[in-house]
Amino acid sequence: MDDQIKVAVLEQKIEDLRPIVLRIDKAIEKLSEVNTTVSRMLAVHEERISKQEQIDVVLFTKIDQLRDKMDGDHDMVLQRIRELEKRVWMAVGGLAVLSIGLRVMTVLPNVLTNPPVLSTIVRTVSR
Repeated sequence: MDDQIKVAVLEQKIEDLRPIVLRIDKAIEKLSEVNTTVSRMLAVHEERISKQEQIDVVLFTKIDQLRDKMDGDHDMVLQRIRELEKRVWMAVGGLAVLSIGLRVMTVLPNVLTNPPVLSTIVRTVSR
């Protein structure tokens, strides 16, 4: 009889554990579904990240190209400005030489020639 009581007690304990086992099975199924959903989301995010990295590479390449073009344009503008400055200074120097030359030409003849003799005409008046 002891064996029958033990078996009956064990059967009762098994029946008491059945709802818990069912709940654990449902929880495992839900966790499996969540795991699948998370895996899908991770795959989508990895794909997005991969696409974004490709876009970043293209953007950085374009930025580098633009920077190189801007550097070239900047150097060209600086060269043109330097040439223009050179021409302006040459023109200023030429005008200075011309101005000094004209001044010398107006002063030099006066220095090299004898001063004019002022003659006075005296009129005699008869009375």
